Amino acid sequence: MNSTALAHVWGTGPLLVIAAVAVLLLLLLIIQFRIHAFLALTMVSLVTGLVAGIPPAKIVPVLTEAFGQTLGGVALLIGFGAMLGRLLEVSGGAQSLADALIHRFGEKRAPFALGFASLLFGFPIFFDAGLVVMLPIVFTVARRLGGGLLLYGIPVAAAFSAMHVFVPPHPGPVAASELLKADVGLLILLGILVAIPAWLIGGQIFGSFIGKRIVLPVPDILSGGKQVEQDPNPPKPSTVIGILLLPLAIIFVNTGLDFSRAQGWVDPNATWYQIGRAFGATPVALLIAVLVASYVLGIRRGRTAKMVEGILDSSLGPICAITLITGAGGMFGGILRASGIGDALATTLDGLGMPIFVAGFVIAAALRVAQGSATVALITAAGLVQPAVAAAGYSEVQLCATVLALASGSVVLSHVNDSGFWLVGRFFEMDVKTTFKTWTVLETLIGLIGFALAGVIFLFF
Repeated sequence: MNSTALAHVWGTGPLLVIAAVAVLLLLLLIIQFRIHAFLALTMVSLVTGLVAGIPPAKIVPVLTEAFGQTLGGVALLIGFGAMLGRLLEVSGGAQSLADALIHRFGEKRAPFALGFASLLFGFPIFFDAGLVVMLPIVFTVARRLGGGLLLYGIPVAAAFSAMHVFVPPHPGPVAASELLKADVGLLILLGILVAIPAWLIGGQIFGSFIGKRIVLPVPDILSGGKQVEQDPNPPKPSTVIGILLLPLAIIFVNTGLDFSRAQGWVDPNATWYQIGRAFGATPVALLIAVLVASYVLGIRRGRTAKMVEGILDSSLGPICAITLITGAGGMFGGILRASGIGDALATTLDGLGMPIFVAGFVIAAALRVAQGSATVALITAAGLVQPAVAAAGYSEVQLCATVLALASGSVVLSHVNDSGFWLVGRFFEMDVKTTFKTWTVLETLIGLIGFALAGVIFLFF
C-alpha cells in the first residue's frame, strides 16, 4: 500500500493527528524521560508506521531505506568534514585562520566575517558539508573571543541554510526551476538578492540576540577530546584558505559541467564528462581535500604517516552519535512520508483557492512540517502548483519569484523530523529545547523573510 492509498484510507484529519501525536511522543521521550534520541526516534518511527496503517511487513524496509538514504547523503560528508576539521585544528591551521580573520575584521565583526565567508562557501557546497568544514574555524574563534558559541555559529549556519534553499546549483531550487520553467541564471541572481537579507536578519541580528541570551560553551566534538595545544609553527592563513577552497573549486567545476549539460553544450554520455562529474561530486571533493590536507598539514610538516592516521582516527569517534541521530531523524521523516501525511495535507491545501503565489508557500511549509525534508517539500510543492503556474502566464521574474516563495515555505519550522535539526543541535551540543529556540526560529525567520522579499519581487518587478 503506497502513501497515496494510505492517505485515501485515513483521510487528512486522522493522519495529521497521528503525526502530531508522534512528534509529541518523541519530545516526551527525549525531554521528560531522557531516552537517547537515537532510540526514541527509532521507537517512535516504528510505532507511527504501525498506527498509520503501513503494512507490518513493509515497516522495517521503509525505516531502513529512509535511514540509509539519509546516511547516504550525510555520513560521508560528516566523516570527511570531521577529518578535515581535526587536521586543521591539530596543525594550528584553524587558529591561524581565526587570528587572520580577527585581525582583518576586528573582534566585534568576527561573526559577520565568519557568516560572509560561509555565504561564499555556500554557493557551490551543500549545507551539511559546508557547516562541518567551517565548524573548526567557528569553534576556534569562539574560544578565542568568548561570548558563547551561538554568537559565531548562528551566522554561519544561517548563511549555509539560506544559500542552500534559495540559490542554484543546490538541488531544491534547481528542480523547482525546471518544473516551473524558470530561468536558472535569473534565479541565481534573484536567489542571492533574497538570501543575503535573510542571512543578515536571521544570522546576524537574530544570532546576536539569541547568542547573548543563550551562552553555550564551545564543544570538543571536532577535537577528538580535550582541546589540543596550539602548534608553535602553524600554517599560513593562505594555506588554510587554499585547502578550504579546494573542495569548493572541485564542486564548482562539477556545477559548471552540469550546467553545460542542461544547456546542451556537452554530450552527457561522453566518458570524460561522466568521469568529471564523478570526481566533482561533493563526497569525492571532500575526500580529495582530506588527502591533500593530510600531506600539507601533516606529512609535509614533519608528522609521520602513523601520526596522521591517528589524527584522522581520533576525529571519527565523537561524530558517530551525530551521524546515527541524523540518520534516525531522516528515518522518522521517511516514515511520515510513507504514511501519506504529506500527500493528504498537500492535496487538501491545493484545493483551498488561494492565490498561486501564497498557496505555493503554504503547501511547501505544510510539507516541510509534515515530513521534514526541505528539498522534498520544495520539489513536491513545485509539482503541485506547476499546472496553475503554467496557465497563469507569468513573466520570467514572476516565475523565479514563485520558486523563491516555494523555497521559503520549504525551510520554515524545522523540527524533530528534519535531519538538519539533529545535525545542528548535536554539533552545537544543544538539547532539544534549545535547538527549538535557536535553529527552528532561525529557519522560520529565513523562510518568512524570503517569502516577503519574493512577494516584493513578484509584485513590483
